[in-house]
Amino acid sequence: MEALAVRLSHLDSQAEGALRVVMFYDTLMRRRVDLPALARASAGLAECVAGIRLHGTGRAIRVGPDGRPAPAPEPPASTTAPIMLDEEEIGTVWLERPGSPGPLDDLLLDRLAIAAAAVVERYGPARTTMADPALVELAISADSDQAARARALRLLGFAADLPVRVAAVRSQLPLDQVGGLVCPARPVKAAPLADVGVILATTLDPARFPAGVRAGIGAADSPDRSWRQARTALRFTTARQPVVHYTDLGALALLAQVPQDAARDNADVAAISRMAGNPDDLETLDAYCDTGSLRRAADLLHLHHSSVARRLEQLGKTLGIDLSEPTGLLRARLALTAWRLLND
Repeated sequence: MEALAVRLSHLDSQAEGALRVVMFYDTLMRRRVDLPALARASAGLAECVAGIRLHGTGRAIRVGPDGRPAPAPEPPASTTAPIMLDEEEIGTVWLERPGSPGPLDDLLLDRLAIAAAAVVERYGPARTTMADPALVELAISADSDQAARARALRLLGFAADLPVRVAAVRSQLPLDQVGGLVCPARPVKAAPLADVGVILATTLDPARFPAGVRAGIGAADSPDRSWRQARTALRFTTARQPVVHYTDLGALALLAQVPQDAARDNADVAAISRMAGNPDDLETLDAYCDTGSLRRAADLLHLHHSSVARRLEQLGKTLGIDLSEPTGLLRARLALTAWRLLND
């Protein structure tokens, strides 16, 4: 990048040339340029093609040193840098310099990435998934008044006339990845809150939750009610049913309101608790309660139906419940669900 140093400052000191690069981008940021103007200025400064791409849009801005859009196809970048906003990577900037990178290319891209993040934030709401947890909590808290909630939702990027659905998530994957998968069309915002991840979106696709993620989904109602519903639905998730809609629970949601002491003292729940030490017994009962059919339970367990029948007969004796009767199956389902809620 010798030409850059000469053109900028006519100095023989690389340190002073670097200072001029920093000053160049500081000036652009003060002038509040948009992304295309930022790309054009960077390409002219670097004397090669400069590019900016935001993950939220997928669209690339590529400009040549003459200020015109660079021709396709896009060659491999000589140097790249991530655009970071609120500790989330929201895009990429790069240079397409023929040959080896110049000595100031890394600095130029670092400043370009900072300037691009400032532009995205200025003309927001930013196309990030991760949001300020305090702002998200204000939007979903039952203690927030209507005006405060509306302002928080507006700052998060949600239109006042659109319903917001809330999901409560437990995941080993980063929340921004989960949010981007279930709601590829913006807006979607996420934040960790206590021991649970919160996702807010106008629409989301439950089928797109990745494996290993458990999620409870509230109705598209007031965000505070949707959040309470989502937390309740999350408690009903299992390995076999990792995503639960609150509206699908129906009367089962009432079990979440049963005092823990009352549930523990129930004879059926206590019997499930004693039996739970045997994983095979628990899995067999779970499959049978889930399907309501001996043969379908056998298919889920990859066992012969006669083997499952013997297990269920023994389980019925252990629990003191006739699992072959509809009433017995209902008791087992309720007891198993209540036991899970105790151990949530």
